[in-house]
Amino acid sequence: MLGASGLREGRIERTHPKFKDLVPNYNKDIIFKDDEGTGADRVMSTRCKDRLNTLAVSVMNQWPGVRLRVTESWDEDNVHGNESLHYEGRAVDITTSDRDRSKYGMLARLAVEAGFDWVYYESRAHIHCSVRSDSHHTSHLSGCFTANSTVLTSTGIHRRLNELRLGEKVLSMTATGNAVFSEVIMFLDRNDAQVRDFVRITTDGGAVLSVTPAHLIMVWNPDKELSKFIFAAEIEEGDYVLVNMNSTLVPRKVRHIATTRSRGVYAPLTREGTIVVDSVVASCYALVNSQSLAHWGFVPFRIVNYIKDWFSDNSLEESRQSGVHWYANALYKMKDYVLPSDWIYH
Repeated sequence: MLGASGLREGRIERTHPKFKDLVPNYNKDIIFKDDEGTGADRVMSTRCKDRLNTLAVSVMNQWPGVRLRVTESWDEDNVHGNESLHYEGRAVDITTSDRDRSKYGMLARLAVEAGFDWVYYESRAHIHCSVRSDSHHTSHLSGCFTANSTVLTSTGIHRRLNELRLGEKVLSMTATGNAVFSEVIMFLDRNDAQVRDFVRITTDGGAVLSVTPAHLIMVWNPDKELSKFIFAAEIEEGDYVLVNMNSTLVPRKVRHIATTRSRGVYAPLTREGTIVVDSVVASCYALVNSQSLAHWGFVPFRIVNYIKDWFSDNSLEESRQSGVHWYANALYKMKDYVLPSDWIYH
């Protein structure tokens, strides 16, 4: 569910500043149960409202004379579990107006087609649907680490990413899984002012990595002894990630996942295409769910960088790029036209 509807961002109560971002739904084609008599079942996020209104039309087209019915939406009475997205107005429980349970299977299918990010036949009494945060598409345009995340340089110094310079060599991982120091050749993104939401991953042994949900992280399957890169938003408690232990990369179990908000985003690119940040092995890439494809996309830049090195004195870069690098930005724009949608983080 975490990968489908995104991370929890915290309860929203009537006195919370984010309550103004929730909207009431007065669609006459939808029946709102509203047992509380407060109108709470009409309150939801904009994304949830849009999907619900689309579903309402589909229900009427599928069953003339039948309307969509909402039994639960935003929760201010604490009747759901602590993890529920109902507290953020991002979840609804639905039935049809005739409460014909034989229709619920098709209702779930229609909800998926309407664009809900998570649809679950929660009980015989209703279908549960939820959506990503309204801020999802604007806050995850690329993948980055926090400004105060650290890397280990070849000189033995742990350097914050907002102090890191092009040309420095940092601990990374080879394609065969070995630790190696690799040169930083680009910052895919570097912005001191931008505030973003991050996935906070805590492992056995105390390693803590904060990274945007669209960033690729290496996970290890201890049963099959295989590793792969997946989006940070898809990592679950109990998964294994690779952690640096005295220059050896070893699997450690993920003990806790949370969300945090921080100012400053940094995404260094090494020649290897991988990087060890806060002791955890990560990709340098994001948005596309293929490490090899993303790495291949930067081959032209690497070639130019190699040629440039022949004519330079290899001194460390001092100038400060701000924002997404032009080459990375061009690839980001191309991906929607050349890649299948299921390869791209949404």
